[in-house]
Amino acid sequence: MIRHARTLSSELQARREQMYPPNAEKHLRYFLTNEVSKLTNIPESTLRTMSIEGKGPVPARLENNHRAYTLEQINELRKIFAETRPSDARRFLPRRRSGEHLQVLAVANFKGGSAKTTTSAHLAHYLALHGFRVLAIDLDPQASLSAMFGAQPELDVGDNETIYGALRYDGDRRAMRDIIRPTYFSGIDLIPGNIEVMEYEHETPRALADRRIGNGEIFFERLRLAIAEVEGDYDVVLLDTPPSLGFLTLGAIYAATGLIVTVHPAMLDVMSMSQFLLMMGDLIGVIRDAGAKMQQDFLRYLVTRHDPNDQSQVHVVGMMRSLFGDDVLTPTAVESSAVETAGLAKRTLYELEPGNIGANTVKRARESIDAVNQRIVELIERSWGRP
Repeated sequence: MIRHARTLSSELQARREQMYPPNAEKHLRYFLTNEVSKLTNIPESTLRTMSIEGKGPVPARLENNHRAYTLEQINELRKIFAETRPSDARRFLPRRRSGEHLQVLAVANFKGGSAKTTTSAHLAHYLALHGFRVLAIDLDPQASLSAMFGAQPELDVGDNETIYGALRYDGDRRAMRDIIRPTYFSGIDLIPGNIEVMEYEHETPRALADRRIGNGEIFFERLRLAIAEVEGDYDVVLLDTPPSLGFLTLGAIYAATGLIVTVHPAMLDVMSMSQFLLMMGDLIGVIRDAGAKMQQDFLRYLVTRHDPNDQSQVHVVGMMRSLFGDDVLTPTAVESSAVETAGLAKRTLYELEPGNIGANTVKRARESIDAVNQRIVELIERSWGRP
């Protein structure tokens, strides 16, 4: 088994070197002027005029002579327009303002295959593309989210470089800021995961039994307290949780201001979600019995891998909407070969270059994911009290 693991790891590294030459590192694509205009609310004509007059960031010229910007340059444009048009600054730069609390969103479900990581990665990219500052935390020892950001867990993530480093109970505990790493995706920082994350699940029961947790400190508060160390640096923190209800998931639920429960609309998956909700209810009871309070702004169910032409799925989605009403997000994440193909290259739809996959296929999938993410942004902004 160990030999197979090493063989597979070597093969994955070789494939990464092929996908991301010359340094086996991911890089984000350029964005055309029409894309920049949609992302920033700056008219294309204004962008062209700025480029001609030499104002603002200098776009690259592609082989077809089209202007194209990096995400760093897009963010520079946002700052320029927010500063020159202060009365309309929020439209260009939607970051949270004074008095608006940090949003901590946990994406969770007990069952694997409910698209938690796909949802987390696409939401992180969407938020960053629209000008928000994001911290993504991989709480899953399988570390799929880390892989989506180009980090091969067994090679690129060393000892004490996961969230365990900021949560552990001994003298090697690290400051949260020390384990955060930048990513190739401007606006997103990452705390990666790997198998080391499991140490927290093993260590917490021992710490409780040995009374190593300080007076007045509640074990499930550790993640929230760690996040609070860097609260001023971000607008949104995304927690990609493991497919289990252990101590890390308990900490994530307690830390979260918003909970997104992903569910594939099949009866077995809904049955599994029922058990997840019952167990989560018990855990919330434990939190309340300990004298702590939950501070969640919203809980929503997101239907994922949805085939609207499948009648059995239509029935399941209808049942969920009749039971949970508006707590089920109206947009759904449709099942698409575009998402699967992008995932094979450890990419989201937002990273695809034109022509990678059929344009109509990508368009349908992108519209679905955009609608989901836009609805989540609306929930975030409502929790901030924005009109």
